[in-house]
Amino acid sequence: MDTAEEGRIYKCLFTGSVSSLLTLPLDMLSTENLLADCLQGCFVVTCTLCAFISLVWLREQIVHGGAPIWLEHAAPPFNAAGHHQNEAPAGGNGAENVAADQPANPPAENAVVGENPDAQDDQAEEEEEDNEEEDDAGVEDVADANNGAQDDMNWNALEWDRAAEELTWERMLGLDGSLVFLEHVFWVVSLNTLFILVFAFCPYHIGHFSLVGLGFEEHVQASHFEGLITTIVGYILLAITLIICHGLATLVKFHRSRRLLGVCYIVVKVSLLVVVEIGVFPLICGWWLDICSLEMFDATLKDRELSFQSAPGTTMFLHWLVGMVYVFYFASFILLLREVLRPGVLWFLRNLNDPDFNPVQEMIHLPIYRHLRRFILSVIVFGSIVLLMLWLPIRIIKSVLPHFLPYNVMLYSDAPVSELSLELLLLQVVLPALLEQGHTRQWLKGLVRAWTVTAGYLLDLHSYLLGDQEENENSANQQVNNNQHARNNNAIPVVGEGLHAAHQAILQQGGPVGFQPYRRPLNFPLRIFLLIVFMCITLLIASLICLTLPVFAGRWLMSFWTGTAKIHELYTAACGLYVCWLTIRAVTVMVAWMPQGRRVICQKVKEWSLMIMKTLIVAVLLAGVVPLLLGLLFELVIVAPLRVPLDQTPLFYPWQDWALGVLHAKIIAAITLMGPQWWLKTVIEQVYANGIRNIDLHYIVRRLAAPVISVLLLSLCVPYVIASGVVPLLGVTAEMQNLVHRRIYPFLLMVVVLMAILSFQVRQFKRLYEHIKNDKYLVGQRLVNYERKSGKQGSSPAPPQSSQE
Repeated sequence: MDTAEEGRIYKCLFTGSVSSLLTLPLDMLSTENLLADCLQGCFVVTCTLCAFISLVWLREQIVHGGAPIWLEHAAPPFNAAGHHQNEAPAGGNGAENVAADQPANPPAENAVVGENPDAQDDQAEEEEEDNEEEDDAGVEDVADANNGAQDDMNWNALEWDRAAEELTWERMLGLDGSLVFLEHVFWVVSLNTLFILVFAFCPYHIGHFSLVGLGFEEHVQASHFEGLITTIVGYILLAITLIICHGLATLVKFHRSRRLLGVCYIVVKVSLLVVVEIGVFPLICGWWLDICSLEMFDATLKDRELSFQSAPGTTMFLHWLVGMVYVFYFASFILLLREVLRPGVLWFLRNLNDPDFNPVQEMIHLPIYRHLRRFILSVIVFGSIVLLMLWLPIRIIKSVLPHFLPYNVMLYSDAPVSELSLELLLLQVVLPALLEQGHTRQWLKGLVRAWTVTAGYLLDLHSYLLGDQEENENSANQQVNNNQHARNNNAIPVVGEGLHAAHQAILQQGGPVGFQPYRRPLNFPLRIFLLIVFMCITLLIASLICLTLPVFAGRWLMSFWTGTAKIHELYTAACGLYVCWLTIRAVTVMVAWMPQGRRVICQKVKEWSLMIMKTLIVAVLLAGVVPLLLGLLFELVIVAPLRVPLDQTPLFYPWQDWALGVLHAKIIAAITLMGPQWWLKTVIEQVYANGIRNIDLHYIVRRLAAPVISVLLLSLCVPYVIASGVVPLLGVTAEMQNLVHRRIYPFLLMVVVLMAILSFQVRQFKRLYEHIKNDKYLVGQRLVNYERKSGKQGSSPAPPQSSQE
């Protein structure tokens, strides 16, 4: 009922009418739409709880990570740009921000780095003036911070433990007979209502009135996301208002108000930045991917517009999901590049593996214009990569192979194979086999390393890309002297130290840590430009191969199965990709065996042939027979009684039953591995631990395949024998025989489930009986020694000692 009340309060606040507010007490006692209101209230309460936890966590970030300089001193947020060098480094802040913001004074050939050589001198003068003007404010802020820290430390752990002991589930749910439950309900409803008023109602109406006043209401309504956009606009206006109020409080020396307004501004700022980073940016990437790939699917913008008009929420979610996947794999590829390239090459990208990297601290400390610049640069980079690896290859393919595109992405197929079966086969067999193999990443890493070595030797950039350990050892003393001289002059290091050293030195505030120097060749900027061109050509060729080769192979292989019928290109691409992966795997294995000689190769071939034969037998049993029997049993127990009337004959499709059985078998295996310890879990864990190379065929057949297949065959055959052999001997009518034949499977399932529930309840009642008896009559327990009676036959037996008193 609490969640239903929250849902009705939420609807009342956002209805916008006085009548709903007047009828709110009666609506809270109504039973209409109770389930829908409960679901909406659960969502509202969940959002409220998550927002409250986020606020507490953000407070901890501000307390432990330190507040921004403008908050500790009297400078307003929009004047904090000149102080960002003195801010605590927002863990792992990438040099993409440092390159454009930090001062530099390089030689002529390094003039590409830095923007303002005199920035540090001007900043030092500004800091001295600000420090002279803000002495009083600083002292007062330090006193406030010390008081706040003292308040945080003055808490009694015993009181919190006592409160936690008193707050039990019985008291919270009102099962102890007290009325504290009603008090808890009142407080929960009141706090949630206050939270909705402050964080949802006020920003929404601020944004609504602003949009109405500016005349943008119709455009916002046409977006189908009026509430979300209006609330975000309200938060933006609220942030601007907080900045202005913070500046006014600074001018009139209201220090407590200034700090409170600054903290509120940080909360709103971090919230908006999280929405932009996690919501807006992946959505932009997803839509850009869709727009650049329209010709690949023979679609137009009009089709996408109609799709958005028919299902706006689903369309936006799918585009956001595609964008998130794109961003995730891009970040994964960057992490792989860092494992290959010399430390310092990717100075313009943030290192996500850096233990000091903390994006929340960056959101707190860095000014808005830097986040905006980073966002624009990210959109440009990601958008350019999509143009290079998707739009341009599609144009080339349409020009060279006019009949290859578009891909067939129809929802239904004329092929004699069910789309559902192919989809399940793809999701349960093909993709996991590709994603769970560690060889794929090693191959990609090897290709990147080979390309890097080739490009390095062609352009004489091997030292820059991969490093040169010999030169580093020979010139270590010279590099140390150059580093010291560069730091003393507060300028970019000399040519021999490299392009990244200045950015890393500024970032680490004391010299490049873990930086590997390199040999800088002549015409270095031209060689870097040629490297970028070579990289773009390589990415273009790789994209052309990935878009054509798997689909060609998949279409050719699927044509032997489906003939001339067209099927979804996702399946052909997955089939071709899987075949290409198997081919590359076989070639790499043979290449690894070649140096070992003919005898070793023959022995390896025999071992692998035996292993493949065992694997095929196990696959036929566990991936063929078991899923087929499981899918057929599910069809007889669940699907046929629900979908086929008694006067019709059900039709069974073994292929679809097998595909559904694969899904059910994986679900049952996952549940078994997560459940308690019993014989099936032990056997599955043992088989998984042995792996394919140490496969034990006898153990699998005797302990896993035979018992499971026997149980499934008994579950299928016993009801059929009863319905077809025993029931006709009883002389019942044909209608009754048909009813028994069609309903015996779900009936026996219900009987088995009821027996299992009764057995479980009996065990639970026995445990409850023992627990109550021990609580009532058990005085204590005593550990006694066990003595054999066989050695004391002649002596009189000692009186037995009881373990309970």
